[in-house]
Amino acid sequence: MSDLCTIMTVGMWTTLLEGDVVVTDLVRDLGAPDRREAAADALVALGAHGVERLVRELMDEKSPVGWREITAVLGRIGDAAFDGLLQGLVSASTETSRRRVGLAFSRFGAAALDRYTAALSHPVPLVRREATRGIGHCGEAGLPAVPALLALLGDPDQEVAQQAQDTLVLHGTHVIPLLQRIRKHGPGRRRPRALTVLAEIGGEPALSPADVAAVERLIRIKLLDDRPAPLWACWNYWMAVPSGDQAGIMQTLGLTNSRPVTFTLGNDIIDSDGHGCGTGEYSGYERVFVTPELDGWTLVLGAWCDPCGAERSEDVLRLCTELSARYGQAQAYYYGGQNDGSAWLVAEHGTVIRRYCETGEADDELLTLGAPLPYERTRRTELGLRPDWDAAHESQDDEDEWKWAANDLTPDIAGSLGVSPLAIGPDTPSRGTGVIALTPYGAAHGVPTGAYRM
Repeated sequence: MSDLCTIMTVGMWTTLLEGDVVVTDLVRDLGAPDRREAAADALVALGAHGVERLVRELMDEKSPVGWREITAVLGRIGDAAFDGLLQGLVSASTETSRRRVGLAFSRFGAAALDRYTAALSHPVPLVRREATRGIGHCGEAGLPAVPALLALLGDPDQEVAQQAQDTLVLHGTHVIPLLQRIRKHGPGRRRPRALTVLAEIGGEPALSPADVAAVERLIRIKLLDDRPAPLWACWNYWMAVPSGDQAGIMQTLGLTNSRPVTFTLGNDIIDSDGHGCGTGEYSGYERVFVTPELDGWTLVLGAWCDPCGAERSEDVLRLCTELSARYGQAQAYYYGGQNDGSAWLVAEHGTVIRRYCETGEADDELLTLGAPLPYERTRRTELGLRPDWDAAHESQDDEDEWKWAANDLTPDIAGSLGVSPLAIGPDTPSRGTGVIALTPYGAAHGVPTGAYRM
């Protein structure tokens, strides 16, 4: 009799749990740290019966429960949860709900690889895109899905095709032979993105001679109508020399292996390299963009031109000194586009007349050389500060006010002394062709791979 009572009690409790009100309470308990673990266990015990309510909670933009807590439970439920999330992707009606459901759907890991692969042929683009993202989260275990991902390079939905491209890049050199086969044999709709992935993974060595020639031909065509454009990155470093002697400037700097580029391509390469500074095997010092003559000046852009960083400051000072001895003047600048400070170095006739840094680093003041430039004095006067100063005679308020102003001063300093790459445009007088060139560091260590805008 007692066994029968126990069975009846369990059956009644299960029936009760399956009621929407109780399931809703359990789902909401996932947002309460002190009740989360028990609620999660109860929902996992319900299995498929709790999936619909969990997915609805994900789709609720005002839900107090985070997607991570719900995803953890769905992952423990398994196949039924995968199917429920797939249906959620199909029916989600707002961007926020699609994002939350997509995040959960793409986190099942390698255990769901076969189901992700099958979902790559789903008629709804969002499902294909999130399945592709899910394969990316599988890491090396996702390699069996590569043939299906390659097919999506030609997907009519550009977001799906882009996600396939990004996911294939994650698989690295394993996919190079397959991409090369697409470049050679097609189908044609997959070929453009196959080229991009090859460039991202393997760089020029992964491209066929025909592809290299095609890229160079396209650059030559675009150069016919190329005009100066503002050169901008999150972190801007450059040298400026009042001369159009591009070859002589490159010789003085030890730059080699130059190749013609458009302004857009040159800027995109340098911006990309800057974001990779100090990561992986590359430092960001491997190459620079040397502009054509711009209103009588040649600019050299790239992190290798940094006048204030510990690794480059002394070499940049030496190079500017040598350039100024040959061309009368040379300057080097840093400007952080995200309010990350300013620095300038000015040399004339073989002598450094000024170096100043305001980047928020503790040793900025140790790099200061020479007297303030005329523009610095003018700006200080405008702020109501003494034109000439030293730390011993500055109040803390005055010092703070100057530091705040100098943090953003590089564009004005550069413009007052010559040409700033941040301010050039299609009307800037230009002569010649810009090039990407290897620095001595790049010649010794190689360059990063990547696909760039032309």
